[in-house]
This record gives sequence, C-alpha cells and structure tokens, in this order.
Amino acid sequence: MNFNRREFFKTTALGTVGLALSPSFSHLMAAPVRAVAPTAGGIPHRFIFIRKSNGNLPEQFTLPTFSSEHQKMHTEKQAFDADLDKHELPDWLRGLESHKENMTILHGISMCVSGGGHYSYSGCMGAFKAGRDILSNIKRATVDFELANLFPSPFGHVEMSLAVPHGREFRTGIVSGYSAPGAQQRNYCYADPMTAYNELFKSVTNQNAVESDNSLLDYLRDEESLSLKNLDGEERIKIDNQVRALEAIRERNQKVATFGDTIKKHLPKLDSIHENGGLDATLLQKQAAFTDIIIAALASGLTNVVTYTIDDLGTDIATLPENEAKTSIHAIGHAADDGALAMRAHMQAHHMKQIETMVTKLKAIPEGSGTLFDNTTIIYMPETGAGHHAPDTEAPMIVLSGKKSKLDLAGRYIRLPFHGTEGHKTLSNWYTTLLNAYGNPIKHYGDLDQVMQRNRLEQTGAISRFLA
Repeated sequence: MNFNRREFFKTTALGTVGLALSPSFSHLMAAPVRAVAPTAGGIPHRFIFIRKSNGNLPEQFTLPTFSSEHQKMHTEKQAFDADLDKHELPDWLRGLESHKENMTILHGISMCVSGGGHYSYSGCMGAFKAGRDILSNIKRATVDFELANLFPSPFGHVEMSLAVPHGREFRTGIVSGYSAPGAQQRNYCYADPMTAYNELFKSVTNQNAVESDNSLLDYLRDEESLSLKNLDGEERIKIDNQVRALEAIRERNQKVATFGDTIKKHLPKLDSIHENGGLDATLLQKQAAFTDIIIAALASGLTNVVTYTIDDLGTDIATLPENEAKTSIHAIGHAADDGALAMRAHMQAHHMKQIETMVTKLKAIPEGSGTLFDNTTIIYMPETGAGHHAPDTEAPMIVLSGKKSKLDLAGRYIRLPFHGTEGHKTLSNWYTTLLNAYGNPIKHYGDLDQVMQRNRLEQTGAISRFLA
C-alpha cells in the first residue's frame, strides 16, 4: 500500500496513533507486560476511580442517626468508627442503601500532598502537587497506572472524562487526560461515550477499521524502522520507542480480536444521540452511557482499571432537571447558600445513581464462584479535598468493595485522626495501602506531608488496619 504519513494521522481513529508517536503518549493503547498479582483462580482485581470536582463537604457526610456523642466527635474531627447497618444514610447517598454491606464512608484522609484550589490535575491520582497542568510537573506514574501494571489487560489503564478545561465549551474525541504512566508523561482519555465505544469495542463493531489500522501500522513501522539505519543517540532512541509503540498497538489489536465472543456478550447499546461527539446529549445521558461502557470494558477483560472524571468545574450542568437556575459547578462552589448546597446534593445523588448501576450490574455478572463485583473496588473521591478552594486537610470518600477485597473496611463509617495529629493518614498512605494490598510491596508511594514532617509525626507506609 502507498500511504502518506500525514494523511494517516488525519484518517486514523481521531489521530490516535499520531498521539502514540509523541513522547507523552508512547504508552498509548498498549499495556506493558508485567507479572500479575496473585489472585484466587487467576481472577484479576478491578478498580474504578471516579473523580469529582468542587471537593466533598464534610458536613454532607454526617449520618443523620449519629448519636450525640458521635455527632460531637464528627464535628470536632475526632477519630471513630460506626457500623453503617445501624445508621441511615444522608439523602444524597440513599441510592446505595442496598449496597451498605459493601460500602465505606472514609473520612479523615488528607490531600495536602496534592494540593487544593480549583484543580489538582494529575496530582490527586499521583499524590504530588501538579500545580498548573504542565507536563514537567508530573512526578511519577499515578496510582491507577501502578495498579493496572499489577493486573495487565489489552488496554491496560483506560481513562474517560467529562471534564471541560477552562475556556472551552465541550470536548470530544481522544484528548489529553489527567492520569500518567510515568514521570513527565501524560495519559490520553476518551472525552465522549461514542469515541470510547468505537475505540474499545471496534474489534467486533468495525472489523474493517481494525484491519485498516493494522495495515497503516505496518506501513508506519516499516517507515520508522528504515529511519533507524541512519540515526544514533537520542534521535535513534526516540524513533525506536515509536516503532515499539506501533508494534505494541498491533499486538493489542491481535489480542483483543481473540476476545470477540466475550465482547459481543457484554457489548453495550448506545443511543444515536451520542453520535458526533454527543453534543445534543444531556449530562445524565452521557454519564449513563459512560457507566455502560465501563461495565462492558471490565466484563470483557479489555481493562482492569478505569479512571473516570465524572465532572469538573467546566462541565455543563444546565441539563440537570434540578438546575432551574441554570447555574454552573463553579458558581455552586463559590456559593454557600441553601440553593448551592441543594444543587451539590443533587449532583452527588446523580453520581451515586451511576455507582449503584455499576455495582448492581457487576453483581449480576458471574465470575468464578461469585460475581464480577466480588473482585472490584470503586473509589469516589474529590479532586481537591473538602471544598471548592479546599481545605485539603480532609477529603471524604466513598468506597465500594466486593467480597474478595483485600481491604478490611466494608460496611463502616471510618473517621481517621485529623490532619497534623498522631495517627493521621494522607493520600499517600491511602495509595500505599492499595498498592500493598494488591501486590506492590512499595514502602511508601507519593509525597510526604509538610505539616506532618514539621510535627515530627510518622506518615510513611500503608494503613495497616485496612489490610485484610
């Protein structure tokens, strides 16, 4: 075939392989081959990280049936545990009532290591301060990539996002993400459901596209290989990495092709409203479509780790039925009136509906002697701590974990010691715990907290009480 490289970048799936040839995207669409963490029956553990904007207000996580003693301890930020089955949930959390035995309200983890403000960019997933979204600020592989390395899959880590960067009205296609495969490397992500659907499932939905991609990849690989003959030093390394990326994408396509029957079994059905980037779809329609795609990608074995930015300050919420004032997430963050608090709760209730759908559907899919959810952990976390402009001294999270979780925390409300006090745990400790539990014995992942250092308080390692 006689292909033109420039035309290739225009015609391939939204320039996907064009991104693969840039240093920041050398990992694109191909999972590294790593040793799989030991699991019962060879079944991998799966993770869904759901990032949200505007922080999580601590007062929203108070249980309405707390005793006066527990309410006092909560208000004063003292550490305590409570069994969820003995309490009612706040209104916005009641969509998860039927899954309380799998649920944890985790309170007291601080995010000072990643910083507050409007955005944390890659920082909240890597436990470092990213500042502005600059490539050089990415200090390490984010925790979701580290977990994906423990449980390899054809796509490795998959990122989806409804984030809309400042100054834009919307995003579609394949765009830059927030997770990172390594230092000074930026992930890519799917910015609309149809793009995710087309790219993840095209081995059964569009075989012609796969064959065309493979032919183009062969051509580019040959062209890049010829370039190696006359190069040395850094340029040779760069071109060699590009060739390896192209070969890895082709290998991934071949591996995914063997998943055909499984993919067909779990293939979601997307409404035509999501075509052309889904510009006419409501926010709830987009969230529901992404939920279906996440479930299908996990059930098909295409990935074991998904990171999903369900909203950010730029995400348009005008189509939410409760948003009669047509306000914005940013405006809600700055306001402190009853209307803003109510809209926060409405948005979070919609998020919980999507999580409830995930859990219910994963529990309905058989796997081994149990279900797919038995080997799944879902973490719903704020990007920036406890509010719009932080504070990042606490960052309430919701965790849903299956029966075979290696974390001992399900069914409980857990408030850890407050920031800067003995026994406090940071985002770095939390991520170290996840990695240690699932096969990476790293002594400490992430940055150290400066206040904890000044107070000469121990802050390294996993949260031992959470390790089953």
